[in-house]
Amino acid sequence: MSKVTIIGGGIIGLFTAYYLVESGFEVTVLDQGDLTQGCSVGNAGMIVPSHFVPLASPGMIGKGVKWMLSAKSPFYIHPRLDRRLVEWCLLFYRSATKKHVDRSIPYLKNLSLLSKSLYLDFARQHPEAGIGLEEKGLLMLYKTAATEHEEVEMAALSNANGIAADVLSRSEVRALEPDADLDVRGAVHFTGDAHLDPARLHGFLQRHLQARGVRLVGQAEVLRFANSGSTITHVVTNQGDFACDQLVVCAGAWSGKVARLLGLKLPMLSGKGYSFMQENQPAIRTPAILTEQKVAVTPFGAQVRFGGTMEITDTDHSINAKRVQGIFEAIPRYYAGFQPTAPAPESVWSGLRPCSPDGLPYIGPTAKWRNVLFGTGHSMMGISLAPATGRLLAEQLREHKLSLVIDAFSPDRYA
Repeated sequence: MSKVTIIGGGIIGLFTAYYLVESGFEVTVLDQGDLTQGCSVGNAGMIVPSHFVPLASPGMIGKGVKWMLSAKSPFYIHPRLDRRLVEWCLLFYRSATKKHVDRSIPYLKNLSLLSKSLYLDFARQHPEAGIGLEEKGLLMLYKTAATEHEEVEMAALSNANGIAADVLSRSEVRALEPDADLDVRGAVHFTGDAHLDPARLHGFLQRHLQARGVRLVGQAEVLRFANSGSTITHVVTNQGDFACDQLVVCAGAWSGKVARLLGLKLPMLSGKGYSFMQENQPAIRTPAILTEQKVAVTPFGAQVRFGGTMEITDTDHSINAKRVQGIFEAIPRYYAGFQPTAPAPESVWSGLRPCSPDGLPYIGPTAKWRNVLFGTGHSMMGISLAPATGRLLAEQLREHKLSLVIDAFSPDRYA
């Protein structure tokens, strides 16, 4: 039986293990944390085929410069003298073109649609998981004419690419949210989007995989690798050495560091985000993005999660109170009847999203090593794209025909 070692116990790593163990592989998952935190448990839990445009797009440069001037804005880059930061920013700038967006759309769209289909299959196969998968779509709520113009254009692009999007008037939006007293100009409703409870999903996958014989090892920091020629033979950690026939790197924000230990160039920075829970009263029914503020809203029955910000940093977990305040202050601007309670500092969750400079994930093998694959760099889309990524990596290790063409996601594209 072939031994696969996966570095990273987030949702990408666990779904990779899920599909590998179904195919008969012996799987070990190593994580530098305790497998209870990270981006996989406190995020918005959105499954969003609507998000098929990469983060690196022409409009982001101007918006990013504007947002940098506000302490409460949804985007910020920590300025510092750091070669990797400068390189990442230059690569982002070069990627923020219409040509890059046009080339990327079919890749991201197909990956997202496959992932949603796999989620529906997963929920049918594992009703005991109780992941709360619901297909209520996603509302892109806007307050200004300028944002309305952008969102209506996006809806047209979405429909042209086979992703259903309805443009709703103020009264139509309020009919979808009769209790929330929405103060908006209108919205675009992406009817094919869905959401789930990410913490329940992550917890179920851990229990399921352990029951199937997968070894989960927490607090395992990767120190170096042992190799025989072009083959990695062992992962050396502070918890001991782990032999592998195949190695899959799904280490999230730490994937760049792991890549460097492998002698590879994988540009990666963290996009730090925050979230907090509130009592869902008056009830919000449909997941939403507050577009001007880039705040995500996900209802989970009696509670609702608000989250946002993209702080480009390294691996800094500290919480910026002003960024959290920006999220908090956005809520009543859109939900006029909702009176949020300022979250206690200890109740605020933060997570580090792994961001590539071109806004595309890294999925697949690297030419440098015969037995190393990557599944990382999904930015804000980790939950959304996890099943498809895991399935594709398992297909490659089984040497089966891939479900999708994924050359745009090559980990060697910056080699």
